Amino acid sequence: MSLDTPDQFYTDAQRALQRDQGRVALADTVFAAIVSDALDEMHTGFIESRDFFFLSTVDGTGMPTVSYKGGPPGVVRVDGPNILHFPSYDGNGMYKSMGNVSETGKVGLLFIDFETPNRVRVQGTATVCDDAALIAHWPGAKLAVTVTVEQVFLNCARYIHKHTRREASPYVPDAEGHQPHPSWKRIDAVQPALDDAERAKTQEEGGTIDFDGYARKLMEGRS
Repeated sequence: MSLDTPDQFYTDAQRALQRDQGRVALADTVFAAIVSDALDEMHTGFIESRDFFFLSTVDGTGMPTVSYKGGPPGVVRVDGPNILHFPSYDGNGMYKSMGNVSETGKVGLLFIDFETPNRVRVQGTATVCDDAALIAHWPGAKLAVTVTVEQVFLNCARYIHKHTRREASPYVPDAEGHQPHPSWKRIDAVQPALDDAERAKTQEEGGTIDFDGYARKLMEGRS
């Protein structure tokens, strides 16, 4: 659906608050200035320069969740004005985000630059796919997600806490898809739930640890 008027973008509840706060004119002005139903060159350049984003999803009961998604620069691939793709890497096996995408498809993506600062928000409908050709774009990825973009808008950056980036995560898969064995997969209680290759990797990394040992590694910045 194209976004031609503010009433196509704002909900009744949002409109009610705008009226209560005397902000209808401002909300309409902001809509006209920054809201679109498609990605332009500025959006695309910013999105494809990011190596992380925040992903919000909703399950079938209406319960939302949000997660941090990291990867190499360009972790989100833009494929035209209304299509995005991003990978799903190895995680904790809960599949909260991917399960929600499969169930409802509704997603929000927040792209943010803490150094400039700057941010872009994207909302749309997503699907999970196991297409080998698409997944191969990100070595080490297990699945891929395709998002049909329905709304995109810039966001005021004044409340972003500005800081300088330090270093990329060492756990992002390399060009061959390899990544370090995470410390939490060495916890003794987790071993029965891992596959043979993961248990073997635990032994290669020095064997199992208890939860207190894992907590110490967390405090040292090694997850």
